[in-house]
Amino acid sequence: MDREWNDSQPIYRQLRDRVVAMILDGVLKEGDPLPSVRNVAAEFRVNPLTVLKGYQQLVDDGLVESRRGLGMFINQGARNLLLQGERQKFLGEEWPRIHATIQRLGLTPEELLDGTAKRRSKPKVEE
Repeated sequence: MDREWNDSQPIYRQLRDRVVAMILDGVLKEGDPLPSVRNVAAEFRVNPLTVLKGYQQLVDDGLVESRRGLGMFINQGARNLLLQGERQKFLGEEWPRIHATIQRLGLTPEELLDGTAKRRSKPKVEE
């Protein structure tokens, strides 16, 4: 996890979003334990209550379960649940802006695909 926080939203929300990204990226898998509240608080120099609040949001979202005395674990189906939500959010919030920009610039599907392919295959220049 990135150690930097930004001022755009509360730290507990950023922490929750980082765990969500780790689940979506496959870093955390269903059944895996979350790092302990104490460890995260110490590593990122935040209040343990802040970490707990971020974790509690994950519990409230049905992504994580708390097992008394054992910690918190990623629920079965968490990744699929997240994918559904993130896809809907993308299509409802981000895609309309992206689509409008594509239309405004007159880009074709071929140009979009070629641009992506060129960016991926472009060799990195060392400084």
